[in-house]
Amino acid sequence: MSTKPVEPKSPNFISVEGADIHARSKPDGIRFRLVSYNILAQVYVKSSFFPHSPSACLKWKARSQAILTVLRNLKADFLCLQEVDEYDSFYKRNMESQGYSGIYIQRSGNKRDGCAIFYKDSCAELVTEERIEYNDLVDSIKEESIPTSWQKKNETAGETIDTEKEKNGKLQDRGDPNDPRVRLKRDCVGLMAAFRIKEPFHHIVIVANTHLYWDPEWADVKLAQASYLLSRLARFKEMVSDKYECTPSLLLAGDFNSTPGDKVYQYLVSGNVSAMEPVNSEEEEEEAPIPLCSMNAVTRGEPPFTNCTPDFTDTLDYIFFTPSDFIKPVSILELPEPESPDILGFLPNFHHPSDHLPIGAEFEITRE
Repeated sequence: MSTKPVEPKSPNFISVEGADIHARSKPDGIRFRLVSYNILAQVYVKSSFFPHSPSACLKWKARSQAILTVLRNLKADFLCLQEVDEYDSFYKRNMESQGYSGIYIQRSGNKRDGCAIFYKDSCAELVTEERIEYNDLVDSIKEESIPTSWQKKNETAGETIDTEKEKNGKLQDRGDPNDPRVRLKRDCVGLMAAFRIKEPFHHIVIVANTHLYWDPEWADVKLAQASYLLSRLARFKEMVSDKYECTPSLLLAGDFNSTPGDKVYQYLVSGNVSAMEPVNSEEEEEEAPIPLCSMNAVTRGEPPFTNCTPDFTDTLDYIFFTPSDFIKPVSILELPEPESPDILGFLPNFHHPSDHLPIGAEFEITRE
């Protein structure tokens, strides 16, 4: 009996309105493509977790080749991948054969997956990197550096539900939820790195990649992680600026396990005053230490979903960047509509090897 061949979908980059005019007026601009993609760690792929998915498309041999095909066809200069669990044994060598170098951080504890940034050697040179271990927040509790409002039990920030709920064993044994040290030890990680773009002029770009905690009932943990992430990014950017005497661009990608309307998302864009929506609250809102805006929000608006399963279909993945007159997205990765044939039956399937969709943009940076 023949098995249906895997036919991964190859999305296209579509021009942002006005980008061509911008390109003609700035012919010497740097252009590069950055894609963020939660590829779904194979350790989480069980038929009981994805009963809606054809069993053949869940097998590692088929999925791994389908993921490679998607990544190759994207032709990105930077790939920010989450849930990477076969980095040394599979992805590193296969991506190197496609002209990429990579950096990787595995999650803390006994977790087998992590975050990776792959970059085209022909486009960029790695200058420096730092790892982010969100478990470091446990120590900060002793110093009382986490806002008290974020230590409250069951603070909600939207109704985000990810398939990771099942992946992580139905909320099993997470310790005393009233202890903030227990709450903050979630084994989540991130990466941030500075790259020197080689042509047409030298420019340093900071690229960060992360995967925040999943549980909607523990939104205070996600907020604490987001705050720690941006404080680390702000310090990293200052260090890079001083050491290399430059004004680096900054891009932050990842699976934030947060929908566009929730407090994590609002916090991430709160440093960019023009992007903030009015907040009616008796409590003073915490403002992010670094200005960010969402790539999709400033172009087509946030998509209806980036994660698509029977239990949950919504947007969890974002690419943020520091707004300025010198950087702008000129094309964006096309995403399927809810009624698209390749989405019917939910993900993963033969067209999409993960339960998430890749998101991406081509950015242009002009001389100051």
